[in-house]
Amino acid sequence: MTPAMARMIREKVENGSFGSVSEVIHAALRAFQREEEEHAERIASIRARVKASLADTRPAISSDEAIARIKNKISELAKNNLT
Repeated sequence: MTPAMARMIREKVENGSFGSVSEVIHAALRAFQREEEEHAERIASIRARVKASLADTRPAISSDEAIARIKNKISELAKNNLT
């Protein structure tokens, strides 16, 4: 533990935020555990999306085709909004 960390722990106890050094460390470990769990959930979600994308049987289109489709859709929306 760095001196800065030890100082922060002491300050938290001295200012009444926590009753003891042990409480500060327990709170820090709980926060770390939550962070680790959230990270694991994000990774699992990303992996699931990648897996779904790889399993997608729709034919791939080129970036030029995708851009053309988007431009056409924007043109259609613009025309519909003007009428």
